[in-house]
Amino acid sequence: MINVQPFSPEYAGQIYDFILHIQQKEFGLPVTREQQPDLADIPGVYQQGISNFWIAEHNGRLIGTISLMDLGEGKGALRKMFVHQDYRGREHGVALRLLEALKEWARTHEYSDIYLGTAEILHAAHRFYEKNGFVQVERNVIPDGPYIMPVDKKFYHYQL
Repeated sequence: MINVQPFSPEYAGQIYDFILHIQQKEFGLPVTREQQPDLADIPGVYQQGISNFWIAEHNGRLIGTISLMDLGEGKGALRKMFVHQDYRGREHGVALRLLEALKEWARTHEYSDIYLGTAEILHAAHRFYEKNGFVQVERNVIPDGPYIMPVDKKFYHYQL
């Protein structure tokens, strides 16, 4: 059974390898561990105030991640959405379950807007976001912050 839950420390050792494998090996993105220090301290970065980080797991194996970073004034940044290639697609529904967990958290914590940046090469992700109510916007619409990665070239907005 696939379970979506807030991050817990037992998954800390799997996070870097899981995300870096998808970024570097699957998509060839020039992203390094050093560019993502937030992943070394998920509780300190994503589980403070009204931010959070969720994982999807299957039989104790990490198969998906997503996070919501509080930007203040009811705005948040969707970050670190990754699903293991064997669990992508409607058949498993992992991405949708992760996104629904994030949206529910955002609603109950009075968010009004969610923003995200993503790499140009991630076409399936673009379709997924658009199908789920995100609208592509120009970079200048997105609040500045450390959540924007150098590889982010497409930007989206979701209004709650």
